[in-house]
Amino acid sequence: MKSYSIQPLNENVRRELQQKIDYKTKPIGALGKLEELALQVGLIQGTETPELRHPHVLVFAADHGIANSGVSAYPQEVTWQMVQNFLNGGAAINVFCNQHQIQLYVIDAGVNYTFNNYHSRFINAKIGYGTQNFLEQPAMTLAQVYQCLQKGNEVIELISKQGCNIVGFGEMGIGNTSSASLITSLICERPIAECTGKGTGIDEAGLIRKIAILEKALNQLGKLSNSLDILATFGGFEIAQMAGAMLAAAEKKMILLIDGFISTAAFLIAHSINPLVKEYAVFCHQSEEMGHQIQLDYLQVEPLLHLHLRLGEGTGTALAYPLVQSAVGFFTEMASFESAGVSK
Repeated sequence: MKSYSIQPLNENVRRELQQKIDYKTKPIGALGKLEELALQVGLIQGTETPELRHPHVLVFAADHGIANSGVSAYPQEVTWQMVQNFLNGGAAINVFCNQHQIQLYVIDAGVNYTFNNYHSRFINAKIGYGTQNFLEQPAMTLAQVYQCLQKGNEVIELISKQGCNIVGFGEMGIGNTSSASLITSLICERPIAECTGKGTGIDEAGLIRKIAILEKALNQLGKLSNSLDILATFGGFEIAQMAGAMLAAAEKKMILLIDGFISTAAFLIAHSINPLVKEYAVFCHQSEEMGHQIQLDYLQVEPLLHLHLRLGEGTGTALAYPLVQSAVGFFTEMASFESAGVSK
């Protein structure tokens, strides 16, 4: 597996950055979380004149064998149908990306469908036609995990060549909340019932059945502690590719915009491989999916928004991007007490 040489943030400029923030024409700390964001972006870029260039959202899509065991309110074919909807411009993520001038790419990491039409927003990174059902056997092999990590690297290389330095991570895959719940349970060491929610909108009886299925899977295959083994056993191709892309993006000193429950599950894997990835990450919102708070608590991070979202697709990253813009904007454009002639 590729080793990721992620650099610690540039602490040499912290004092100057903080002083610049404090001397803006406002009381110290009055812009709250925006001040923290401005400092983080300045540290990532190592400069007092940070800028956001060519923002992208990457939506990784794949199918899951466990979807055939009744854990979702939707059939598996919805995955490929939604990918087509993304490419046709009809999904929420299309609306938000268009609104905020964000470039969108949709990555086929392992959808159970063959896409024949060429589209400028489509990337073929297919590992297989969906994972195996982890009630019967591991979802994928370790070799496939390594393939996924490499594919994630390649996607980041592509957008890096386009000048991108800030990237949001989203996903689509019927059944992927089940994978995320198991990853969360094992890495955060919490009972599966605490990490499992309604996903696409199953009812209470469906949730009870889903928890029972995941507990059975854990009893059969779940005595795991190594994150790559966890990913191979219970993960998805899209989750694995996201993890690789997150690590590669941090290696290139990009700002990472992390979406909700599934994306944060991928981040848990990335973080276990190289904890320095966290210094480059902005957690965009708190999902309504039950296990997301457990993930955020484990990582000791605070999300920017709490809008009761549970859609995925990277929608939270596109909605949070203007806040990052505002943080950089006040930092680079707002007058200081000295330049404005205001008494401090």
